[in-house]
Amino acid sequence: MDVEEALLARRSIRAFTDREVEPELLARALTTAAYAPSGGNLQPWHVVVVRGEPLRRLVNRVTERINDPAAPAPTPDYEMYPSPLKSPYRERRFRNGEMLYDLLGIPREDRVARLRQFARNYRFFDAPVALFLYVDRDMGRPQWADLGMFLQSLMLVLTEQGVDTCPQVAWSTYHDTVAEITAPPAELMLCCGLAIGYADTAAPVNRLRTERAPLQEWCRFLD
Repeated sequence: MDVEEALLARRSIRAFTDREVEPELLARALTTAAYAPSGGNLQPWHVVVVRGEPLRRLVNRVTERINDPAAPAPTPDYEMYPSPLKSPYRERRFRNGEMLYDLLGIPREDRVARLRQFARNYRFFDAPVALFLYVDRDMGRPQWADLGMFLQSLMLVLTEQGVDTCPQVAWSTYHDTVAEITAPPAELMLCCGLAIGYADTAAPVNRLRTERAPLQEWCRFLD
């Protein structure tokens, strides 16, 4: 598989099997992904891989918190999207959600079913491996771009190895509950999570192929 093939093959998986991912494969993929570029070679990424019993404890704690009406509302360290989200980004996000829920047969007015599907984020869609990506709070926007290049590199390396992923900014909302398991230093901020495992090919949700805007919509060539 070359780079172009890996880019076209990679997709966000939302239903995983319980097949384990070999620790050696993960370590090799992470080591390779660390060759992603970063300004000044700062390499600002900090990674925690969670699996087995710690992962089960985390999922249980987050589930209990979500289902507890007396639990304090989450306080994210950063906003996931600008508010308001302007055009054309608003339409792209809306279209993505509609494609997902249409595939699952969940109508727009069934808010309970939609929330139930969204809550699967906090089970890592049953993936056997969870990865949390942290960054030093002193880092700026350029270093957050470096995180994106690292994460993309990791997903492509795993795709080449036949391993599936789903990046999940949703986990940043419950960063404090995640910290009960990952115990990060105070100076680190949770950027996102990443579900890692093998896709359940029988799950309808995994048939989703998100759309991409045509080149002429977002690119200009000056000759």
